Amino acid sequence: MGQDEAVDAFLRVEIFPGDLDVTTAFYERLGFQVTGHNVGPPRYASIRMGTVRIGVCEAEPVDPARRAHPVMTEMVIEVDDVSALRDRFVDRGIILTENLQERDWGLTDFRVTDPDGYYLRFTSRAS
Repeated sequence: MGQDEAVDAFLRVEIFPGDLDVTTAFYERLGFQVTGHNVGPPRYASIRMGTVRIGVCEAEPVDPARRAHPVMTEMVIEVDDVSALRDRFVDRGIILTENLQERDWGLTDFRVTDPDGYYLRFTSRAS
């Protein structure tokens, strides 16, 4: 493959929750759709929101006090109308980790944390 050849690719992030059903239900409340399911072992679901794809692989639960959060890593999902999405989440009873804020770098975002502590930032698209 030459330097100038484009690669048709997408990014799928994989997470490892203790309870597949609880986690997929949470992501469905966020607007993700379950696009695949494996009864396992291990139990696994593919979820998707637009072009965002997440693999959810059930694993042994980790004590939250011992969970090592990734350093300098977060899942960032860019959307057209971040304010409307934030309002929809609040209407659905989703607890925001951080409310809607306009950032110094010119984008507006809010943050949520899933039941296993995975951190998601929903942000306006960069212009």
